[in-house]
Order: sequence, then structure tokens, then C-alpha cells
Amino acid sequence: MPDATPSRSLPLAGASNFRDLGGYTGQDGRQVAWRRIFRSDHLASLTPDDRARLAALGIARTVDFRGEQERAQLAYLLPEVEHHQLAIEPTVVQRAIELQRSGRALTSQDAVELMQETYRGFVHENAPRFAEFFRILLAKDAPLVFHCTAGKDRTGFAAALILLALGVPRDVVMRDYLLTNELYRRPAMAAGHAPEEVLAVLWRVQREFLDTALQKVDQDYGGHETYLTEVLGLDAPARSELSRRYLQGK
Repeated sequence: MPDATPSRSLPLAGASNFRDLGGYTGQDGRQVAWRRIFRSDHLASLTPDDRARLAALGIARTVDFRGEQERAQLAYLLPEVEHHQLAIEPTVVQRAIELQRSGRALTSQDAVELMQETYRGFVHENAPRFAEFFRILLAKDAPLVFHCTAGKDRTGFAAALILLALGVPRDVVMRDYLLTNELYRRPAMAAGHAPEEVLAVLWRVQREFLDTALQKVDQDYGGHETYLTEVLGLDAPARSELSRRYLQGK
């Protein structure tokens, strides 16, 4: 008997954090559609077999949240795929360097605070990119993969927004976010640039990071529903269309 449930994680030789957002229970008990929206780390190291697998999945669009220098260092091109660049420049590394230049020895707590500051920035400073992301999702329903470099922070917040907009409960959203810690393989080049206790924070995710962003949303907007509507432009017709495209049933 064939397995009726697709696999969430799709192991690829050139990307360790590639996975499907489908299968979660959302609004009105409807399930997020499988094989429509994928999240990933960067796609610059995909092998020919990996590329063939993405083609077999029907992926026709990518959304790249990486900054300009990140894209230049790890460039990729997937023929026949529509590419969207929504640059959110990384700030954690630059802030860490500034602290080190001031003579401060970085600690794991410093790293946590830097990450939390980054997530607060997602809510306000980077809102236009996330609003545009939803416009891309609503433009057509061809399968799409969105990513940044590690597929954990910018991508993690974007995934949380999608799932919340589709009515997935916050505790489930958090579980999806934390899956990165089971899947993502830290690049070897990251070693040696900071103490291991700091790297262990910067190259993983923690509940506190996403909680910081969602608490900021709650504090400033009274909840994610108002944020989605007033800041990201998901009015009632847009929410209805999003549900029609990406929730199964009814």
C-alpha cells in the first residue's frame, strides 16, 4: 500500500534544510496542501540529481531572502524557474564583529541577544519584503521554494507568517520552526570564527528567537491577525484567496 503522507523533509545532497510546509492542520480543520510551498537553505550547491528532483516536484518559483553579498558569493540559476529577490541583509554577523572590535569577548548570551534583535527587526524594518512575499504567493499557485542562506531565520519567520495566515496554531508553527535543529548541517567554513558556544547559537534556532518576533507582533499590533492585515496587506479577500490556493478541502 502506498504511503498516503508525503515526507516533510526532502534530503538533497546540496541542501540540508529543504522541506515541505504541507500537512499541518489550519483554518476550519483544513490541511495545508502538500508539495506547494517549500522552505530551504540556499540552493547554490544543488547537484544535478537535486535539480532533477526539484523539477519533478514542479517547483516553478524561488524567493531568495539573502542579501546582495550572500547572493553573489553563493549564486545559482535554475533554468525555467521564476526567481524573486527580496533582500533582507544579514545583521547578526556585522553586529558581532562590531562587538569584538570594541574589545568584547562574545558570549552565548550576547549571541542570543543579537538574534533576538534581528527577529524584532523582521517585524518592522523588513515588513515590506514579507508583504511582497505574500503578493508573490497570491500571484499564482505554481509550487514555490523560499530560502535564505541557512533557511532558519529569515526563512523561519516567513514560514511562521504563512502558517499563521493559514490558521495553523502557534505551537505547531513553533515545532516546524525548530525542525531546523534536526536537519540543518552547519557549513565547515563557520568553524573558528567565534567560540563554539557562540556558533552553536548563531547556526541553530531557539524558541526564544521566534517568540521574540511574535511577542513584538502581539505587543505592537495586538496579535498576528492585525499584523497580517494592516502591515502585510492580507485583507479578507487576500486571506480567502490564500486559503483557496494553499488549504485542501472545502
